[in-house]
Amino acid sequence: MPGTLTLATLQMNWIAALCARAFGMTPETFEQTFVVGTAGHIDHGKSTLVKALTGIDPDRLAEEKTRGMTIDLGFAWLRSPAGRSISIVDVPGHERFIKNMLAGVGGIDAALLVVAADEGPMPQTDEHLAILDLLEVKAGIIVIAKSDLVDRDWLDLVMEEVRQRVAGTVLRGSPVVPVSAHTGEGLPELLNLLDAVLGSVPATAGGTKPRLPIDRVFTVQGFGTVVTGTLTGGALDTGQTLTVMPRRQQARVRGLQTHARRVERALPGSRVAVNLTGLDVSDLRRGDVLTLPGALVSVKRVDALVRMLSHSPIPLEQNMQVDFFTGAMELPAWLTLLDREQLTPGETGWVQFRFREPLAVLKGDRFIIRRPSPSLTIGGGEIVDAAPARHRRFRQEVLSRLETLASGGPDELILQALEAGPLELRALSARILAGITEGDAMGVLQGLIDDGVVLLIDSTSDAESVRALRSTDLLVSAAQWAVARDRLIANVSAFHQSEPLRKGMPREDLRSRLQIAGPARIFDEVLALASRQGAIVVEGSTVRLPDFQITLDPNRRRLADRYVAALRSAPFAPPSPSEHGLDPGTLGALVDLGEVVKVADGVVYDPAAYARIERGVVDLLDRDGVITIAGYRDHFQSSRKYAQATLEYLDQRRITRRVGDERVRYAGPGASHSAGDGR
Repeated sequence: MPGTLTLATLQMNWIAALCARAFGMTPETFEQTFVVGTAGHIDHGKSTLVKALTGIDPDRLAEEKTRGMTIDLGFAWLRSPAGRSISIVDVPGHERFIKNMLAGVGGIDAALLVVAADEGPMPQTDEHLAILDLLEVKAGIIVIAKSDLVDRDWLDLVMEEVRQRVAGTVLRGSPVVPVSAHTGEGLPELLNLLDAVLGSVPATAGGTKPRLPIDRVFTVQGFGTVVTGTLTGGALDTGQTLTVMPRRQQARVRGLQTHARRVERALPGSRVAVNLTGLDVSDLRRGDVLTLPGALVSVKRVDALVRMLSHSPIPLEQNMQVDFFTGAMELPAWLTLLDREQLTPGETGWVQFRFREPLAVLKGDRFIIRRPSPSLTIGGGEIVDAAPARHRRFRQEVLSRLETLASGGPDELILQALEAGPLELRALSARILAGITEGDAMGVLQGLIDDGVVLLIDSTSDAESVRALRSTDLLVSAAQWAVARDRLIANVSAFHQSEPLRKGMPREDLRSRLQIAGPARIFDEVLALASRQGAIVVEGSTVRLPDFQITLDPNRRRLADRYVAALRSAPFAPPSPSEHGLDPGTLGALVDLGEVVKVADGVVYDPAAYARIERGVVDLLDRDGVITIAGYRDHFQSSRKYAQATLEYLDQRRITRRVGDERVRYAGPGASHSAGDGR
């Protein structure tokens, strides 16, 4: 990863922007930009071609200039003959730097596959071509560089060989143009071809939240932390507060640049440099994603459709480790083969990737997988579910769900994503936003909510329409809610049958039984919605059915009545439950029914007697300011046992507060200022 660099060119650009501001020049509003990436074998002339086209040397590192070899990503730009703004990402061609190459080709609109005329296609030509194919790059041009070094017959042979190599890939039928950066021959034709090719490329999709996969991190003296990347999804604005995923770090946009120009807004499809405040270079790394707060979730699993290269030397095996590349990120991943025992070269299959570190991706993101050692590209594909649950293998329902996610319409994708249970809106977005704008997806979602097919279950949301939804609001399909509610009711009902003397099921026991995935608060929202619908009653830490009441059988009732009568006959020194043969279950039922007040093990009062005690203690405190165990004992004509247990209970209820050997009135937050029945 690039470290802290002194980049004279970039510094001059920022200084130029400041000068423009000082002299009253208006910042330019950024227009649509196309991003073109180079590809090809080492020493085939990629960087030289970029310099000839743009006048900018993309090799920025001193080591690159000394060795005459591109090591890391380089960047340049130009305006085409038709006036198109074009960013160029120059990538290294050496096999040792394929990982750097992969960080730069994500999000490009077109590729320049460069092949040297004097050598023809070479190993990295094939590997770079395979990567472009797996990433499904939209368009490309095949450039035969160094054409001045060979005669026409040899040049024709090389051009034909390259056409054969690209047959069956995304570059099939792409124009082939010989050029010489040395003489300039072919460069005008290449620029015109670029215009023609980019004219056929679909416009960069907007309307979703901005994402900038960070491919460079550095500092510029006087400005601080700068990151660069290819912007997708939506616009970035100066002054915005952004989140760096997957670690959810906050930063603010101090300034934006593209093509050495300061801009107030950068639109999707552009190469952007972002000057950030609030983060140091050490806080960031290549592969992080800059986006709006709440726009992405951090995950450690993704479901994907994987295509193996036909010439891969190895198959994929269950639990195999691979290197996983998406955007500008590289992570080790372990895989679960969902539909077969082995994924062989040339085959396509469903895979769940597991990561030890989190990443932030969306449905539809492309990726590459490589064998770790010796490093080699073996396949790639598309993320189909960006926040899945862990799957068991060979489950038809899982495979059917993935098929729907891969090819279904927006309404099918939404309902499919909600099948597993409630989801936060940001997690739902991560699963469905692919090939459709956020506006379209939210419009479909609003229709489903209006029709009652999807429910908003967040009790804290004040949203009346989907446009007012927060990223953390919770949604569930009506069908799945019916299943979840029935399961909730069944669990509480079963508890009542097994524990008829308890007023309700403890919330934590119910949470454990339901095993609701996702953030912990989802369980609370599920309970709140079920309560609003009248399916359950939530009372403090317990949950019961609306029609449930504790009922003592005749034998327990007779025993309980005798015990309650005994409590009333000795209000301040009552007998213990054991003295009357009262079992814990019956005592607990009496407490829940409000027929007794338990202040400690063995110390139980009649509710009226407890209320008198509480009022008496408060009166003593108002008169004397303090009360002691001895003072309580003398006032109520009881023993130390009752005095100590009762005063400790009053401490718990925030009626009193212990100071040394004395008690005073509790005056802190939550203080109780009136005597109650103790329930």
